[in-house]
Amino acid sequence: MSLQLDGHVALITASSSGLGYSSAEVFAREGANVVVNGRDEERLADAVSELDELGDGDVVSVPGDLTDPDDIDTLVDRTLEEFDRLDHLVTSAGGPPSGPFLDLDDDDWYHAFDLLVMSVVRLVRAAAEPLAAGDGGTVVTITSRSVKEAIDSLVLSNAVRMSVIGLEKTLSKELAPDVRANAVLPGPHETSRIRELVEQAVDRGEYESYEDGLEARGSGIPLERIGEPTELGEVVAFLSSPRSSYINGVAVPIDGGAGASNL
Repeated sequence: MSLQLDGHVALITASSSGLGYSSAEVFAREGANVVVNGRDEERLADAVSELDELGDGDVVSVPGDLTDPDDIDTLVDRTLEEFDRLDHLVTSAGGPPSGPFLDLDDDDWYHAFDLLVMSVVRLVRAAAEPLAAGDGGTVVTITSRSVKEAIDSLVLSNAVRMSVIGLEKTLSKELAPDVRANAVLPGPHETSRIRELVEQAVDRGEYESYEDGLEARGSGIPLERIGEPTELGEVVAFLSSPRSSYINGVAVPIDGGAGASNL
């Protein structure tokens, strides 16, 4: 099924790797023009090279720090300079530090809020007008399953990411009908970070092989495995596409059924 994204313009933050990259991969495969973002320019260049091979759209990179308001303005401005339009905004960001509540200071909390919440606030503020000017703009926020159920030692993610869901729901009302806003709540996926952690555990002798470590991470998940990153990317692209034109203001868990929450 075509997602009807051919020729559209998608700006995806934190997309040189991880779930942001996987989202960019699906957009590129569907023929969209894609703007990728990250702080590591070498990694960004590699991402552009890989994504450029997937579809007929153009792929450009704009480096920047999501906690820097000037970088965010530049990111949106460069997108408009390159393509003269913006149809889809996908917000992604790296996770804040882990640790128990009493080990974290004010700076940790302020940085987490700046990274996870204010980055989305500033991006949507800068992108709202061009998104509304097109034919069905969308915002999709990539957050975490921690907004449904608190995860041990991830108090910053548990507490701060919930603000993004409140923002997303508000945007779904205030920006409608010109722009739809939705969120995805990923569980564990086989990103480069997960691969690194499993390989480290194998080196420590906790597992006999990478496959054993990956299988262990999937224990307790009804589908008996962790997700492939493109499985999340496909949902992000679907929520951005005309195929989902009556879906607005939802937060979709993508966790293989691992969550215990009824809602």
